[in-house]
Amino acid sequence: MSNILITNYLRYVILVGRRLATATQSNVNIGDRMKMLNDNKQYQKALQLFDTFNEQNIDKCSNWIIIQALKACTEIKDVQHGSQIHNLISSRLKRDPYVLPSLIHFYMQCGDVTRAQLLFDKSTKKTLVMYGAMMKGYIKNNSATNAIDLFKEVKNPNEVMVNLVFNACAQLATENELNLLKSISSVISSSFYSNHYVLTSLIDAFIKCGDVKSAKSLFDKSTRKTLPMYGALMAGLTINDQEEQAIAIFNEIPLNELHRENHSEKKNLLFEKKTDCLEANVTIYLCLIKALAKLGIFEQAQSFVQQIPSSVLADQRIRNALIHMWGKVGSVDEARRIFENISQLDHIGWTAMINSYGLNGMGVEAVKLFHQMPKEFINDLTYVCVLNACSHSGLVDVARSIFNNIQKKTEIIYTTMIDCLSRRAAFEEAQQIIEQFERDQAPALTIYMPLLSGARNQKNTKLSQEVVDRMQKLFPNMKSSLVAASILLANVYASSGDIEKATDIKIELHKSGGKKQIGVTVTDIDGKLWKFRAHDRSHAESAEIHEQADRMSKRIIEYGHKYDASWIVRPVQPDETIETLLCGHSERLAMAAHFIRNRKPKRIQMTKNLRMCGDCHEVTKLVALIYQCEIVVRDANRIHHFNMNGQCSCQDYF
Repeated sequence: MSNILITNYLRYVILVGRRLATATQSNVNIGDRMKMLNDNKQYQKALQLFDTFNEQNIDKCSNWIIIQALKACTEIKDVQHGSQIHNLISSRLKRDPYVLPSLIHFYMQCGDVTRAQLLFDKSTKKTLVMYGAMMKGYIKNNSATNAIDLFKEVKNPNEVMVNLVFNACAQLATENELNLLKSISSVISSSFYSNHYVLTSLIDAFIKCGDVKSAKSLFDKSTRKTLPMYGALMAGLTINDQEEQAIAIFNEIPLNELHRENHSEKKNLLFEKKTDCLEANVTIYLCLIKALAKLGIFEQAQSFVQQIPSSVLADQRIRNALIHMWGKVGSVDEARRIFENISQLDHIGWTAMINSYGLNGMGVEAVKLFHQMPKEFINDLTYVCVLNACSHSGLVDVARSIFNNIQKKTEIIYTTMIDCLSRRAAFEEAQQIIEQFERDQAPALTIYMPLLSGARNQKNTKLSQEVVDRMQKLFPNMKSSLVAASILLANVYASSGDIEKATDIKIELHKSGGKKQIGVTVTDIDGKLWKFRAHDRSHAESAEIHEQADRMSKRIIEYGHKYDASWIVRPVQPDETIETLLCGHSERLAMAAHFIRNRKPKRIQMTKNLRMCGDCHEVTKLVALIYQCEIVVRDANRIHHFNMNGQCSCQDYF
């Protein structure tokens, strides 16, 4: 929503100021020239013109000129210059309600909430424009609660204020804000719904508060859908794991709307678009690229990227997003091609490329690129990406060296380092890192999960139980995370052969209402997305798919494969066998579906929302070898490239 934040009250003030410019014609012309400079982002020149004209004429200076000067100061965050203007005009503020909102806006956007609040509190005649300036400022300075409180003081809020309170609710995004959204949206004038800015903000707020259904309903009811509305819904669907629906929404956008060359020249006194057509298109394509990255299917990504206009592809944000997307769909070559063709790389591009290497098991390349990256570009996310790359490639010594040289370590940096050590079963050192973290700050649940995951890999029931016990003691109210931890603990016991203990844990979870996430594998067959769950029989061709899975099973057994019962995490029923349970895993059914459609596919790609089990990993290596087919699987942690020589890019380190 940042690309459509409201600047309407400033527009209003500008127009009023212009009408009140009762000074000489020269005075008005200076204001017009300053506005032209501001519109062209030549803010320093606008201030130079102001200084030259008003050295001795501040008392004669019109509101129009002062507003333009404050706008320039706001845009370049020139606090000193803006404060000087404030001092020069302080005597007129009490009798001048038109400049005051611009001054409040200036201080808020420069982070001086106290001075803005003081100006607002001293005003004896508060206008809606001033309320709007304060609300927008509170949102800008992460004080959305104050913005909502201020909104509640106004008896008859206008569209601007309603739009801002929706943005404030989106920033907080709790159940209280969701209830407030429903309350406000039910009582505002129906005319507000014809304003697409208000409607876009409401859609965005509903989504960020977790109510996708209401957002989609609003969108569907709208008779005049704009690009920002499409973008808000697409972004929200992707965040809520509905990337396929987000892509479907993109397909609904009329081409004449998406590629419109010029916006209407008609100006709206209350609202002013900050972006031109290209900017709107860039925003939409960024939403699309993020959805494609989350989907993780190369064929789908390729078909859509070919449709992106060259003018949009030239945008730096699009290029950075494409580096990330190609990495997420397993095409490092495409990511690198874009990376190497960017003349002026920024920190986002560098970090996206490092992450692409890491996700695809190319830890050495990720570390090499990290050391080539300009030091001033390195931030927390960069450290996380390179440490993650080390974690997935077993480069523990390298990770340790990088970690020890980080001056300010955040929670997520600690978490990633603990993950790296735990994957290598360096549990003692991992626990020392946790102790180091907790000496400096309050315990965090996230740093315990990688330790538990590592203990699960090693079937270490003692450590797993200790970790879960500590998590339950430290974080008793974090129910969803504790459910995930308990499920992992049950799996450790099951893989160690203690099915009874695993069953007891799952019974307790069931009683408490805890639910296990269902594993789903998605794949593209002939341009259509297929979804599979374990033992799925919902497809029209299910019988043939399961028959093919059985044939695959026989072939891999001939090659010496022995099914690993430790990956079965529930009791085996009388009509089941170890083989039938493991052969029904979702990724195996997805592979079988490819083989019944194309007897000799050269490439299969799948995305799974959970971690691949060890037996499926061994089976997929054999399938790639036997059927001479490259298989790419992105699971919850990384991307596996199974080559036709029967090896995986992860080198069995996952």
